[in-house]
Amino acid sequence: MNVFGIGLPEMGLIFVIALLVFGPKKLPEIGSSLGKAIRGFQDASREFENEFKRETSKAQKNDSVKMNAQLEPSSSETETVSQEESTEQSKVNS
Repeated sequence: MNVFGIGLPEMGLIFVIALLVFGPKKLPEIGSSLGKAIRGFQDASREFENEFKRETSKAQKNDSVKMNAQLEPSSSETETVSQEESTEQSKVNS
């Protein structure tokens, strides 16, 4: 078993040192606090990941809508094209 690059013998040594430093009464309290902190970190990480996925899917939907909107010319562009065509026709007729 290898967690964070630490094997079983190293974990045992860390546990023994923690037991000597903090004492047997504080060790469960510290373990509980550490477990809650890790769980909180995992929850925050999942929430960030879900939010990131939600925003990227929203951005992809917006991009596809913008691309479709760009395919159709607006009324001002149509008017400009019509004016240019009429100017060209008057030049040809002259």
